[in-house]
Amino acid sequence: ARAFGIRSAMSAAEAVRRCPNAVFVKPDHSRYRRHSDAVWSLVRAVVPVVEQVGIDEGYLDLSSVASTAGEARAFLAELQGRIERETGLHASFGCGAGRTIAKVASDADKPNGLVIVPAGKEEEFLAPLPLRALPGIGPKADKRMRTAGLKTIGNLADLDDADLRLVLPGTVGLELRERARGIDLRPVLAETGPSV
Repeated sequence: ARAFGIRSAMSAAEAVRRCPNAVFVKPDHSRYRRHSDAVWSLVRAVVPVVEQVGIDEGYLDLSSVASTAGEARAFLAELQGRIERETGLHASFGCGAGRTIAKVASDADKPNGLVIVPAGKEEEFLAPLPLRALPGIGPKADKRMRTAGLKTIGNLADLDDADLRLVLPGTVGLELRERARGIDLRPVLAETGPSV
């Protein structure tokens, strides 16, 4: 399905348009919840601060378990292996100095990927990626930016204030440009369960 451009969180209608011969399987939500609970239990056993934002997505604050990119890579690789051994499931991890970088890095190598973006390399990592890879850019903002000649996250990051106001007025434009520059100061907030 990925070869046809189908990805998680895509609408079924869009998936059918991209791959008319796809086979759709009826979801088993109680089974998904059981597997999700098993994975999150493994994660919470080794990471003190975890913010689960969905059944299969969340943010981990690794500051208490790793102080370098190399330590983070080793820690996450071990956690990936443990998840696979104990649940039979694959997990993708993205690691960086902020939530946006971690999310984009996680999406960059699925399934079972592990992408570390070292501090100071955020803009370099993001710049060549398509606009839609940046969380918060939906179809309308994407169309608006493409109409203005922007194609990559780097194009958005390079906009000065005046041009940004023409393309994406208001605080949303400012926030998206900050994220495009790899700046995202939102902390990981510990929770006891999913927010959705």
